[in-house]
Amino acid sequence: MKNGGSAFPGSYKDGNARGMTLRDYFAGQALAGICAARGEGTHEFLAEWAYGIAEAMLAEREKE
Repeated sequence: MKNGGSAFPGSYKDGNARGMTLRDYFAGQALAGICAARGEGTHEFLAEWAYGIAEAMLAEREKE
């Protein structure tokens, strides 16, 4: 599964990037919007919904 790479790219002394993926960042932003709009459902449902939005956003970025 593609995750979009690092949301906030940077490297450390060992040359490896760390932190959340772009997929995680998109999901977090989607979840904030869902909750602000009073999204209802179980935590699992809301998380699945947020990651579904994130994956759609990543797919859209791949289009040229």
